[in-house]
Amino acid sequence: MSSAEVVDNSVDPPAKKRKLATGDSTAAKSVSLATSDMAQNGSSHSSEVIDESLYSRQIYVLGYEAMRRMATSDVLISGLGGLGVEVAKNVILGGVKSVTLHDEAVCKVADLTSQFYLTESDIGKNRAEACLTQLSELNMYVPTKAYNGQLTDDFLKQFRVVVLTNSSLKEQLRIAEVTHENDIALIIADTRGLFAQVFCDFGKKFTVVDTTGENPVSAMIASISQEPEGVVTCLDETRHGLEDGDYVTFSEVLGMSELNGCAPKKIRVLGPYTFSIGDTSTYSEYKRGGIVTQVKMPKFIHFKPLKESIKEPEFVITDFAKFERPSQTHLAYITLHKYIEQHGEAPKPWNEEDAGVFVALAKSTSLAGGNDEELNTELLETFSKISSGDIPPLSAAVGGIVAQEIMKACSGKFNPIYQWLYFDALECLPSDLSQIKEEDCKAAGTRYDGQVAVFGSTFQQCLGALKYFVVGAGAIGCELLKNFAMMGIGTSEGGQVTITDMDLIEKSNLNRQFLFRTSDIQCPKSLCAAKAVRRMNPAVNVVAHENRVGPETERVYDDAFFESLDGVANALDNVDGRIYMDRRCVYYRKPLLESGTLGTKGNTQVVVPFLTESYSSSQDPPEKSIPICTLKNFPNAIEHTLQWARDSFEGLFRQAAENAAQYLADSAFVERTLKLPGVQPLEVLESVKHALVDHRPRSFEDCVAWARCYWQEQYNDQIRQLLFNFPPDQLTSSGQPFWSGPKRCPTPLTFSVDDPLHIDYILAAANLKAEVYGITQNRNREIIASMVENVDVPEFIPKSGVKIAVTDSQMQVSNGAGNLDHDRINQLQKELPSRDELKGLIITPLVFEKDNDTNLHMDFIVASSNLRAANYNIPSADRHKSKLIAGKIIPAIATTTSVIAGLACLELYKLAQGFKTLERFKNGFVNLALPFFGFSEPIAAPKMKYYEEEWTLWDRFEVEGELTLREFLDYFKEKYNLEITMLSQGVCMLYSFFMAKPKCVERMNLPMSEVVKKVSKKRLEPHVRALVFELCCNDSDGNDVEVPYVRYTLPDN
Repeated sequence: MSSAEVVDNSVDPPAKKRKLATGDSTAAKSVSLATSDMAQNGSSHSSEVIDESLYSRQIYVLGYEAMRRMATSDVLISGLGGLGVEVAKNVILGGVKSVTLHDEAVCKVADLTSQFYLTESDIGKNRAEACLTQLSELNMYVPTKAYNGQLTDDFLKQFRVVVLTNSSLKEQLRIAEVTHENDIALIIADTRGLFAQVFCDFGKKFTVVDTTGENPVSAMIASISQEPEGVVTCLDETRHGLEDGDYVTFSEVLGMSELNGCAPKKIRVLGPYTFSIGDTSTYSEYKRGGIVTQVKMPKFIHFKPLKESIKEPEFVITDFAKFERPSQTHLAYITLHKYIEQHGEAPKPWNEEDAGVFVALAKSTSLAGGNDEELNTELLETFSKISSGDIPPLSAAVGGIVAQEIMKACSGKFNPIYQWLYFDALECLPSDLSQIKEEDCKAAGTRYDGQVAVFGSTFQQCLGALKYFVVGAGAIGCELLKNFAMMGIGTSEGGQVTITDMDLIEKSNLNRQFLFRTSDIQCPKSLCAAKAVRRMNPAVNVVAHENRVGPETERVYDDAFFESLDGVANALDNVDGRIYMDRRCVYYRKPLLESGTLGTKGNTQVVVPFLTESYSSSQDPPEKSIPICTLKNFPNAIEHTLQWARDSFEGLFRQAAENAAQYLADSAFVERTLKLPGVQPLEVLESVKHALVDHRPRSFEDCVAWARCYWQEQYNDQIRQLLFNFPPDQLTSSGQPFWSGPKRCPTPLTFSVDDPLHIDYILAAANLKAEVYGITQNRNREIIASMVENVDVPEFIPKSGVKIAVTDSQMQVSNGAGNLDHDRINQLQKELPSRDELKGLIITPLVFEKDNDTNLHMDFIVASSNLRAANYNIPSADRHKSKLIAGKIIPAIATTTSVIAGLACLELYKLAQGFKTLERFKNGFVNLALPFFGFSEPIAAPKMKYYEEEWTLWDRFEVEGELTLREFLDYFKEKYNLEITMLSQGVCMLYSFFMAKPKCVERMNLPMSEVVKKVSKKRLEPHVRALVFELCCNDSDGNDVEVPYVRYTLPDN
């Protein structure tokens, strides 16, 4: 197939048919010429247009401007080993203008250790050319090219970023001179065994447009002093969140109006609610109001060239427990270059003689460089012994870091590494290194030789026999599976990797879930992921399921399944799922690798049985909720109007429709509704009457009329009533203006068919109403506008005596005070039409779906929110920002995922070796934007006591059934001297000391399983082999004591 032939793919639109990239062994005159026969960034896709359906989650991390700058940047990646392919994969997914893959080396069997796009059939081929096709398939918008010629000065000058992953020091220094002089960003990266190195030089004056990527903070102002060092005080309920040296500007300030729209002012923080802004003595006197907003200022960085920086290195610390190590590792890498130059290869794995020569060379190198720092010979020896090794998870982690640095160099977004970063994971090695023998680490001509060079072939067999359960095949799940396949997990007899995910692949997944292709859209994630990793390593025994993990699948993931596992790796996107899997791992006493990402931030946690606390032992604080009265009457931020719009959608198109649909389908619906607590029966029946009688449309014209009247009620009538109750000049009891601080005085809107936003709302609302009732939709704006003009809108006159709650407590009092109006309920029951009268009516509740751009859900949310924002003079939000907030989207990028999955898999090496001390394990937190890396020992499982018996969350009482309830209580009294005061199973209370005597007597002589069935009113499933009981106990002195749970084993059927 020639490069110009188009690959037909029915999922791609006609203008975006993909062209295959090709290899080229000659030096191209320019990147643009070199890529002329490939997809030109999506040919019809101009650099100004970004495919939101593909890049949406990444845009929320980087922003449009950074994405546009990346789309104009050509990147060269030299060295397509394991690290090079990881870098290339992440950069291509990220969406730069073009990527050129350079390598002069041919594929050897050891390359298969971590180069996941090479197979045994590629041995002897050029590495860049061999993996080109698979890399180019990752992103149709990024032309990708292979090149195996020399890196001449002219060739290098075409690129915005040059990355070297496999070059000699001599070559690095030569290229560094060219790049530094021509303002080309240079990144050098290398992994050697369990050590890693990254170097960055982005030129003489590099501009960072946003160092953190965090949204600019803003706060409401309470006062501003008029003095030489003016002090701004913010409202009590909002800490300003600013830091010394930040810049701010102001808006909506009354009185001291000189500050509105002022040039950015540098601040000095005085406290959580106060900061100074310099001289305000000549400004007008402050009256009230105002918002202060942070301004992101550019930062300029001067990078030293490589030659200079090698001698005077500055380090980014990756582990503060190893503060002295970067300088030693820096020396080790310089020594390694010299060693290879002298001996033609790296030191042999775990060879004492080579290690001795290496250390001697390091000493002479250190002295020659005038370095008087004491050498860590043990570290240098270990470096020598593992320097020929290749560890797949380390390539993944460093590949993610380097790819993020490339994006920084292209876009100016986030703070770059200045200038050296060193990392090591020596905790993966056993504490007694003499256990590792040279003979066991020799190359044997297998794909795992790189890993064997570090850990030995005996441990490789151990990895092959592991059984792991990966829960989730999203971004982290894909990376974990790839790492597992490369590490050789589940490749031997008895070994297995089970992956489960019930989701189907969507287009937005392709930007970071790299195992999937366009042709996989709407296919099961788990099946496609399993198929992809089998191609990477045909020996991996991976079994794919499409199940959700939870109580409903415990017949699949039962005792036998969990007891056979060596560990679990979570790749979930929700806390509930994580907590469930964590509890299962604690119950079955299995290790858990937990990880998560949020934009450029990520974390890993390792849970080790009988050693560490579990994931559920600590929880994040709950999300801050918006007060109801703020949403209902006093919004002051776009987040408030968007939440209000989401609530409107749920109420109008889902909840009311669900109630009506249940009324139609269930003859006992009214009877069940009347048993609901409080005023719920009235609310539900009112909503059913509205849906089936008052607001039931018979035609599309009725839908438009309803939408127009509802618009009037929400954006005009209710605002007029609010202003009738609280006029703009209203004062509080203390004489302060009512409409001040967080309360913004609203303005009623007047409907106009000429206002596009007004028609946006009517179009979306009317069509959604039609969808609920099965009426044919009409999306023609002109027709809808003409229909609207014929709608008779009832006139509204504000009423006296209408109570509007100003605080949530007032709202709760008014809600709680309302007694159920039984007369109104009886009347509603009479007014509701019978099911026979409604025969043939089908009502379809709508489930909010943010990612379907044709369903009008987001159209309604955006219009609804921005109209309310117009009411309250709040700056509106575009569709992109609205989707982020209303859809609660988690920003995501492939680089962070790669780093986090790599770090998680490094912990797996430790689990597989059975390490039993906390200091061997590391929980990690990273923020690639800053960049920040933090590692800590996991927290030990907290110890508790009853009498002199110590226990942790990993302990339990084991009781063999079957016992009666009386025997069970006596058993604990006699064996443990514990008096059970309460006994529960799940949410069911089986026994308590205050239980009614007849109920207690009735249960005492029943077997425990019968008590459970009787109380829960459920049968025990056949797969249940044991029950879990929670106890409250008193000791012999009558004091409450905390005790472990009980695992009550049922007798075999």
